[in-house]
Amino acid sequence: MGNFQLEDFVAGWIGGAASVIVGHPLDTVKARLQAGTGYGSTLSCIRTVYRRESVFGFFKGMAFPLASIAVYNSVVFGVFSNTQRFLSHHRCQEPKAGSPRVLSDLLLASMVAGVVSVGLGAPVDLIKIRLQMQTQPFREANLGLKPRVAALGEQPAYQGPVHCIITIVRTEGLAGLYRGASAMLLRDVPGYCLYFIPYVFLSDWITPEAHTGPSPCAVWLAGGMAGAISWGTATPMDVVKSRLQADGVYVNKYKGVLDCISQSYQKEGLKVFFRGITVNAVRGFPMSAAMFLGYELSLQAIRGDHVATSP
Repeated sequence: MGNFQLEDFVAGWIGGAASVIVGHPLDTVKARLQAGTGYGSTLSCIRTVYRRESVFGFFKGMAFPLASIAVYNSVVFGVFSNTQRFLSHHRCQEPKAGSPRVLSDLLLASMVAGVVSVGLGAPVDLIKIRLQMQTQPFREANLGLKPRVAALGEQPAYQGPVHCIITIVRTEGLAGLYRGASAMLLRDVPGYCLYFIPYVFLSDWITPEAHTGPSPCAVWLAGGMAGAISWGTATPMDVVKSRLQADGVYVNKYKGVLDCISQSYQKEGLKVFFRGITVNAVRGFPMSAAMFLGYELSLQAIRGDHVATSP
């Protein structure tokens, strides 16, 4: 059990694809609420997007995350599972299949997965946010730009994911693809600890002792609850990350994480850091439920098991 296992990556890819399809509409709403202007509440934002862009507006920019986030989740789940397995094997030379997980192993494996996720996920998240913010009204008066520059706001800045990547690299360099990465690191390292650890303990708690692994229903419930907890608590840094990544399309407002926090607090108060917390928690449940269910069922199919095996 201490050896590297590729099936965790494959199962993570399938789970990732399922989570994107389920969660993208609310992810678009979250991005508009956090980095946009003119949206009062979650329901107001949903109504506005639907009225202006129809149902397709909620799936804006989904093609890129569908292709990339599936790979991203594959790496996150693969790294977490293999790191945890390595730590368990290192601590106990022959760990038993049904032996309970140790909190320190889960914590360290979650942190490693969080760090790795930023290296791979920061550019993906940046492209997604930029494409989602395409139709955000451009306020010349608020930004104080010259009319020629403001006129650019009438046309989409990016024609698609590839054009978005090329434009960012050309105007901001390769480092531009990692705009907001420090905020993402501060969000994802604790975020993944509050993602994997609650899932493992909740699924163990829900599963009767007679069973060797959680049922699909237990996986769905534990995965959904873990997602709601993780995304709810990650909201403050998620707001900062979204603002840093949406920044730079027409003008650069923020110098970094601390400057973004300072400016946001001065202009909008403490409540700004909890903007989108409802949509984050609500979206976190079905997304994570789909993610863990896809992962566990895929793992069963690959290994030929009859019960789910927690990551």
